[in-house]
Amino acid sequence: MPREYTLKSFRAPVELNIDYEAELNAQQLAAVSAPPGPALVLAGAGAGKTRTLTYRVAYLLEQGIPVDRILLLTFTNKAAREMMDRVQNLIGGDTAGLWGGTFHSVGHRVLRRHAEAIGYPQSFTIMDRDDAKALMSAAIDDAGIDTKAVRFPKPDLVCDILSMSLNTGLPLDQVMEERYSYFDTLTDEIAQAHAVYTKRKVANGVMDFDDLLNLWLRLLRENKEIRESFQARFQFILVDEYQDTNQVQCELIDLLGGRHHNIMAVGDDSQSIYSWRGANFRNVLEFPDRHDGTHVFKIETNYRSTPEILDCANAVIAANTQQFEKVLAPVRDSGMKPALVCCNDANQQAEFIAQRVLELRDEGTPMEGMAVLYRSHFHALELQLEFTRRDIPYSLTSGIRFFEQAHVKDVAAYLKLLVNPGDELAFKRIVLMLPGVGAKSAVKLWAAFGARLAKGTTSSL
Repeated sequence: MPREYTLKSFRAPVELNIDYEAELNAQQLAAVSAPPGPALVLAGAGAGKTRTLTYRVAYLLEQGIPVDRILLLTFTNKAAREMMDRVQNLIGGDTAGLWGGTFHSVGHRVLRRHAEAIGYPQSFTIMDRDDAKALMSAAIDDAGIDTKAVRFPKPDLVCDILSMSLNTGLPLDQVMEERYSYFDTLTDEIAQAHAVYTKRKVANGVMDFDDLLNLWLRLLRENKEIRESFQARFQFILVDEYQDTNQVQCELIDLLGGRHHNIMAVGDDSQSIYSWRGANFRNVLEFPDRHDGTHVFKIETNYRSTPEILDCANAVIAANTQQFEKVLAPVRDSGMKPALVCCNDANQQAEFIAQRVLELRDEGTPMEGMAVLYRSHFHALELQLEFTRRDIPYSLTSGIRFFEQAHVKDVAAYLKLLVNPGDELAFKRIVLMLPGVGAKSAVKLWAAFGARLAKGTTSSL
């Protein structure tokens, strides 16, 4: 494709009257107004990458690109909502035609339209983590694996192992050797459980979260007509947090952009922290190698942090042996130096944090202006005990998610079964709520229900 916009092939440009030079700094403006073709935008922390992406959408609309020809991919539902809201506020119009959202939500949207092409009904249901764990447990039993005779991993760990293999594109035996060596003698059994698990998913018309990406990729690989239709549709693809992509997501982006090659990947290899779930920062480093003629843009002005914090961050990043070199420059005034405090255990850590909270309060900092961040929810236990002991009021914002609460899942089970009568997990969850029905009875009831389902007589149940 030529390195300029061919307006005659698109709709009339949208007049938005945006003063890009006034709204953006020079580095942001260069990325926003980039010519067609592959582009890698290296946006440092706090450098306004979301702003850059939203203005890029507006810029494309002003060049005559139809809104429904743009695909905007993000990594979290919150980021997706924020991005779509910003775009709508910026252009002051309807963004209903814009394909935007998380990888999983867009994959779900595609599969709803074309699930039958890969052997699924359009009414398929999506399992959450607990559902997948329950189905894997049943698959392990069906595979005839004696979990008591061998130290076999729990169903949720089996799900993690298989997810790692799928998302990294690595063979199961390699994943076992590199990440789960203490179970590598059970690779064949885990593969058997996976095969049964996959068959049960198809038979029940259910997918897990990994399927939303892997089956989407399989659909595009195997069906030329569908692949070419989406390649033609998405003339411009914008990807947020590109450093967090795994192998499947990377292949999806490259495949979808295979016709127009207008992929703008926005990310920062120095912010890649999700290798434990399959993300590969090399997707950023190797982007120019996979896409000939890539324009590389660096956005290095930081609006979030003080100079002291950036000095620390730049010093840490400088030690990276594989990176696109960049130096973050601050806008904010000087502040306190960051501190690294080493504690002997979790209790001492909680004591230090509680003491520091009280010191800051006495110095005039309101408690509403303080936050304690931790990696996992279980880390909060010692903190809660220590705060309670010292009468420090606090509000806990993490915990069980809404759709993971038991009563919500109970209601959802009825809805799932109405939409997809073949959903075994939903059926069993419902009957297990009945008085006197246990796990074995639920299996028998499902067998009877499945027999009637096959005959088309479920309405009499």
